[in-house]
Amino acid sequence: MRIVIAPDKFKGSLSAPDVARHLEEGLQAGSRIAGLGPLEVLRIPVADGGEGTLDAAVGSGFTRRSAVVSGPTGLPLTAEFAVRGREAVIEMAAASGLAVLPGGSGQTGAGGTGSPDSATAKAATSLGTGELIRAALDAGCRQIILGVGGSANTDGGAGVLQGLGAILFDAAGNELPPGGAALADLASIDFSGFDSRLDEARFILASDVDNPLLGPEGAAAIFGPQKGATPEDVRALDGALANFVRVLADEIGPRALKAADAPGAGAAGGVGYAAIAVLAATRRPGIDVVLEFTELADRLTGADLVITGEGSLDEQSLLGKTPMGVARAAALAGVPVMAVCGRTTLTPEQQKDSGFRQVYPLTALEAKVDICIAEAASLLERLGTNIGLELAETVPANAAPANSARTKEPLNV
Repeated sequence: MRIVIAPDKFKGSLSAPDVARHLEEGLQAGSRIAGLGPLEVLRIPVADGGEGTLDAAVGSGFTRRSAVVSGPTGLPLTAEFAVRGREAVIEMAAASGLAVLPGGSGQTGAGGTGSPDSATAKAATSLGTGELIRAALDAGCRQIILGVGGSANTDGGAGVLQGLGAILFDAAGNELPPGGAALADLASIDFSGFDSRLDEARFILASDVDNPLLGPEGAAAIFGPQKGATPEDVRALDGALANFVRVLADEIGPRALKAADAPGAGAAGGVGYAAIAVLAATRRPGIDVVLEFTELADRLTGADLVITGEGSLDEQSLLGKTPMGVARAAALAGVPVMAVCGRTTLTPEQQKDSGFRQVYPLTALEAKVDICIAEAASLLERLGTNIGLELAETVPANAAPANSARTKEPLNV
């Protein structure tokens, strides 16, 4: 039996590679107990374009690289990106995310609390993401996938432009400090030092966010509060971003005005805006981008079963999150698909309509969600063992081992 495990992370608990590994351990244990011997398992970690995208790239043959860049408050940190030939995958959260605020889990030794507040909401910068793009250019990459999500900044992507060589000035000719609030004083942008290699580069903005840059549905209003912005900060940041648009339009023309209203311009604190307006990025749903570079569709050939999942399988999952993307790919390949998760709020009808033959939550083994989060690894192995035992019942007693030639029997799950 050939099984493809293609999960997203269990947020706050396990990375996607760890989810796949622990689930496989359980599946293999269940198969051994049933006397079937080892299963043929292919682990393909996936993501929806946000956190976990880098892991998905590395799991698909990209090489992990690192660079020292400026964190969201300007302190240096080491951030990773992934390279395969002339293609790079950059996970913005690695350089400019909430998780790498000083004192957070991703940035050690920097002090601070690691929690966003009003000060970081106004001053956080996407500079490090621009520096990661430059590191990818140094590595010879000219097709760059920018996975956004979990950002700490609301600077319209001004920091990205600074990381690529642009200089921002106020009316007195002083260089602006970092962060979105400072854009209220922006008077001009000098692109003379902008990296010329960008002329050869193609950018894909991997994002499910379709918000514009400005206004009540914009970057500051919708996402600012979760980054520590007060209502007053939100108004100030939105006004500063509007000034950024006006000044950028003076420098590069009307496309800067049009880009502010483009779907996805409000992604990642407005990094989507800079990517669209200046880098001519094409926005695509994150899960589509990830499934493409992981080549999941091709790797489903010959599979008997696909298992996907994420930490919480709920109504939000139905709006294009990772499990739904995997389920669609499995349906096109004619392969049955199951889901594992920490918990689920989907009704049996929603599960069926989504294409899942079965959904297995950790809460079926442990009712307390906090224990499921803390002990996800061992619970996944138990869950995998149970699934392995159930699958064993579908295999004829005289079936050959998975790695030998045999005629496949239909899998009824």
